[in-house]
Amino acid sequence: MSARQVFIQMKKRILARHGQILRVGDVSQVLAESDREQIESLPISRFGPEEGNRAVVELMDVVRIIQGEFPDLDIRTVGHPQVLIELKKNGPQPRWIAVAAVWLLMFVGAGLAIMNFHADVSMKEVHERIYYLMTGRHHSRPLILQIPYSLGMGLGMVLFFNHLFKRKFNEEPSPLELEVFMYQESIDQYVIDHEKTKGQKRSHVPSG
Repeated sequence: MSARQVFIQMKKRILARHGQILRVGDVSQVLAESDREQIESLPISRFGPEEGNRAVVELMDVVRIIQGEFPDLDIRTVGHPQVLIELKKNGPQPRWIAVAAVWLLMFVGAGLAIMNFHADVSMKEVHERIYYLMTGRHHSRPLILQIPYSLGMGLGMVLFFNHLFKRKFNEEPSPLELEVFMYQESIDQYVIDHEKTKGQKRSHVPSG
């Protein structure tokens, strides 16, 4: 008689509270012919203060716990070899004054960056030259070029970042979203490698 099969797929990242008992169903998705609820309820570890703000649960530890309770199962694994656990923080909501101050600071900084760029490339002189080539007259303030250029630059930024306040124009990720995603991926990989290194150091420390 063939062994019962169960498939385990580790989640990528989960949130937990200090003192929470993590179970198989919390860190993975389980597909089993039977006993799925019993498998998902198996405890793995307790997320305590000694873990810090992040911890890592390895797939092999989950498999070892399941095999200890159900030795007759044929366990198949797919997906990530570990799951990253983050502390769920219930901090205070940011005040609107702080949000407005940050928004104003970023707005002024972005405006200064654009103005300095235009000064570096002599954009004013370029507009005056284009106006002269088109009309044959010199004008120190060619608003007929400068106003559409300013509006077009703002519209281009909105289309480039694919966002207008909370509204997205299509399902494509914006460059900012991609950068945030890559940044989060790098942090997750660093935390996983760092936790593995700490675990190896603890395992090599002689007891007694």
